[in-house]
Amino acid sequence: MRLPHPLYGLYERRLAASLPADRVPRHVGVILDGNRRWARSIGESTATGHQRGADKIADLLEWSEDIGVEVVTLWMLSTDNLERAPEELDPLLAIIESAVRSLAATRRWRLQPMGALELLPEHTSAALRDAQEATRDVVGLHVNVAVGYGGRREIADAVRSFLREHAEAGTDLDELAEAFDMEHIAERLYTKGQPDPDLVIRTSGEQRLGGFLLWQSAHSEFYFCEAYWPDFRRVDFLRACRAYAARERRLGR
Repeated sequence: MRLPHPLYGLYERRLAASLPADRVPRHVGVILDGNRRWARSIGESTATGHQRGADKIADLLEWSEDIGVEVVTLWMLSTDNLERAPEELDPLLAIIESAVRSLAATRRWRLQPMGALELLPEHTSAALRDAQEATRDVVGLHVNVAVGYGGRREIADAVRSFLREHAEAGTDLDELAEAFDMEHIAERLYTKGQPDPDLVIRTSGEQRLGGFLLWQSAHSEFYFCEAYWPDFRRVDFLRACRAYAARERRLGR
């Protein structure tokens, strides 16, 4: 629904005012999807689409701050995306590096890279680590930047970490199997110590997770938006949060 400009602002304000303070999601995960299709739809290059998508991120973080979200996880690049042709992947990595540096330079948000950084070019992983270090003492919205991220790999990494730790301690295999618990994985995920995502948003009309936060999203609410990521608006974000607030969360009980 596209409203005339004067009505749009009024509708947006009413949406924001209608959100109950006690029903705002603490942690929002966002799959930033549709950059390439957005670019094709207007006859622009893929790199232009990725750049427009990167430019939208600060807006999302501001919207999240405004309503009291505590954690945002941005899926910017999957492990599968690393298989893309170099002529697309290299500019995309450069755009991600620039975006992360710009976000860190604001000193407004605490950034944490998450993913298999060892799979990334050294200059990309260094940019992510530098952004984390530069914002380590920032108090405010916590932003997970998922680059080179895959949910299955995250779980495998957590299990590997657990097994290595106990192998070094000489734990008996039968004893280890008997003691193994779900918390042993949860404590070793990239998001350890953070609340699980309450709301996961995917743009571009796709209705699947694609491997995003597979473990953490067991009880998440999902919202699928038709807009491509570069066209995602504050009103779309508020609608997603309104839909979340209206749902009865039983958490499997």
